[in-house]
Amino acid sequence: MAESVFRARLAEDGLDALVEVDSAGTGGWHEGDGADPRTVAVLRAGGYPSAHTARQFRASWFDRLDLVIALDSGHLRELRRLAPTPDAAAKVRLLRSYVESAAGDLDVPDPYYGGFADFEECLQMVETASEGLLAAVRTAVTARTVVPARASGHDDRRPAQVPHHPQEEEGR
Repeated sequence: MAESVFRARLAEDGLDALVEVDSAGTGGWHEGDGADPRTVAVLRAGGYPSAHTARQFRASWFDRLDLVIALDSGHLRELRRLAPTPDAAAKVRLLRSYVESAAGDLDVPDPYYGGFADFEECLQMVETASEGLLAAVRTAVTARTVVPARASGHDDRRPAQVPHHPQEEEGR
């Protein structure tokens, strides 16, 4: 759900060609499966695409990622545990930490064992948080310095440093 919403926000903002968005779970329980039918229904009702195949996050991916977004504190801990270095662990942030008015619990509750209304609530939380995340990513992308191309012809770009928000409790 978060991938679909954020991908749409990037497209609306014209950043979709500059920012890659992908999603994966911390466990392999549903690997290879499509999205939950309730998620698909809520996304479609919201005007979002819903194509998705589940897969498990791999620690080796940290090297190529600027930012890893977790939806709850359990995933935050698991992803930071998987990180091979402290710098890699610092790339993991809670999605709702990008909501300026968020206080207390920053988790997006997992709607899996709930009803349709829980999926709608989840979508609303993801949409709200995606606006703040988009602002942070926009700032990082526009501040990114392009280093002159090397002889190899490759464009070396410094990794985007997405601002950390104080609402996120470290170590959660």
